[in-house]
Amino acid sequence: MSQPSQPTGVVMTATSAASFKTELEHGPSGSRIATEAPKDNGGTGGSFSPTDLVGAALASCAVTTMALVASREGLPFGEARATVEKRMTPPPRRIGELVLTIHMPAGLSPAHRARLEQAAHECPVARSLHPDLKLPVTFRYPGES
Repeated sequence: MSQPSQPTGVVMTATSAASFKTELEHGPSGSRIATEAPKDNGGTGGSFSPTDLVGAALASCAVTTMALVASREGLPFGEARATVEKRMTPPPRRIGELVLTIHMPAGLSPAHRARLEQAAHECPVARSLHPDLKLPVTFRYPGES
């Protein structure tokens, strides 16, 4: 009996450049992202810092996971938007909190809201982060304050 194939990983490359900058390349697509040390740590603040990307990944993953669940389960889902505020700890520096606000589409029933909110909380990035990291999530719906 043959063994099931193991999923393969995605290879990404980080190349350092002057002034605390790095260029990231996504192997499969060739897409590139520039990062830089944050302003308070020697950079100019002209690009995402590596820890900014963690917050951006969480926001993107939550919205993407909700869209995937809605599509798979036949739930209505319009345009959603997420904002994330990254809060660092005092030295030693680490991300202490990612405050996520998700602006949801209109017209979702209470049951659909609950299912999509659960999906956002259980997205792969959220499940991959250390449990000490605070991850408050707020869902905002049109017409509600």
